[in-house]
Amino acid sequence: MNWEQLLSLKRFGDTNKRLRKEEDETRLGFEVDYDRVIFSSEFRSLQDKTQVIPLSNTDFVHTRLTHSLEVSVVGRSLGRKVGQKILEKHPHLQNIHGYLPNDFGAIVASAALAHDIGNPPFGHSGEKAIGEFFISGEGQHYKEQLTDKEYQDLCDFEGNANGFKIATQSRAGREGGLRLTYATLGAFTKYPKESLPKKPTKHIADKKYGFFQTEKEAFKDVAEELGLVKRGSEDDFSFSRHPLAFLVEAADDICYTIIDFEDGINLGLIQEEYALEYLINLVRHSINTEKYHKLTNTKDRVSYLRALAINTLINEAVSIFMDNEELILNGEFSIGLLDKSKYEAQINDIIKLSIDKVYQSKDVVDKEIAGYQILNTLLQTYSKAVNNNYTGKVSNYDKLILKGLPSTSDFKTDRLYVRLLNVCHFVSLMSDSQAIIEYKKIKGFSL
Repeated sequence: MNWEQLLSLKRFGDTNKRLRKEEDETRLGFEVDYDRVIFSSEFRSLQDKTQVIPLSNTDFVHTRLTHSLEVSVVGRSLGRKVGQKILEKHPHLQNIHGYLPNDFGAIVASAALAHDIGNPPFGHSGEKAIGEFFISGEGQHYKEQLTDKEYQDLCDFEGNANGFKIATQSRAGREGGLRLTYATLGAFTKYPKESLPKKPTKHIADKKYGFFQTEKEAFKDVAEELGLVKRGSEDDFSFSRHPLAFLVEAADDICYTIIDFEDGINLGLIQEEYALEYLINLVRHSINTEKYHKLTNTKDRVSYLRALAINTLINEAVSIFMDNEELILNGEFSIGLLDKSKYEAQINDIIKLSIDKVYQSKDVVDKEIAGYQILNTLLQTYSKAVNNNYTGKVSNYDKLILKGLPSTSDFKTDRLYVRLLNVCHFVSLMSDSQAIIEYKKIKGFSL
């Protein structure tokens, strides 16, 4: 892979390439990507989607929206720092093509801003709930009518693939989806493969999948434009990551490791003495002891240590990226950046404590249980109405349900897979609160 192709300013849906030297410096294409994501309705719904603590009534716990904004800020710093070093190493990118360090920051910031845009309600349990509807719920009877890859898409419903669908899916008046640059789409796709074969190797790019069968051709177009390295066998449609996808992943890893931990402390789920010990182990080389001891409350002490920890891990990720740039460009770097960090033990200690005290807390588990029931009911009701309508067996109740479905999605197509995927996509776009409202309506609990 080469940086000239990887930094493509061409927009999805365009036929012509765009040159960096011809860009308006006040309205750079990569920065336009950021604007298009942040003004999208799909991004706005993240303000009411679970990050860790579902449906929290407190004002300091992160939602998917605040998490995405923070990941974007960290991603911007990672991109700019890497960009500066890349241009020092490959000066022709600046001298001949006109790229600047901030270009790298804008690409990573935009991709990071969108990284959770496809996640359904109720956090990662929402993905699992959709999958289990098809694995063990009423959706399993569709298996024989679908190809293996189509069925796997539904059984392993993936927020990353759903996000790629949002970014690229055309509809009337919105050809090319959000019409992001190819560089941003590449950096967004952490798992550039289809759902099968499932985890064919231990390579980080094989951990999940990044696009549904409906977007396979769209991703092929992105991969060819960017010059991504083909991986796997002839039948294995997978590619190496865009190098900047490693930075998007690192930004996400840094934020959920440190900031989810901070949420747990502020909620009282993690005791302060444990928290401070774990964070100090990560930042003891940079802590200003005098300043730290002047802080009089838990929130300020944790906030100070959190800022130091994020800065430490940003610099560490940049160093690892540059040390391995050649391997990354050749598609031969097979782990996440922080998996190679000298702070791996400290990071793992923090994550383990978060799992024990936060992710598996009673409040989280109870609301995830409710989320399963809510999503199962919505999928059952909508898929039945859509398919009864297709076969001409629609009931009066089905007709009422169909009135609530968006006209922008094709629920009448001959392809069962597309009908089912569009139902899942519709449900995935709901906020936590909207899903609850729709559930109560279907159950007759409210009007």
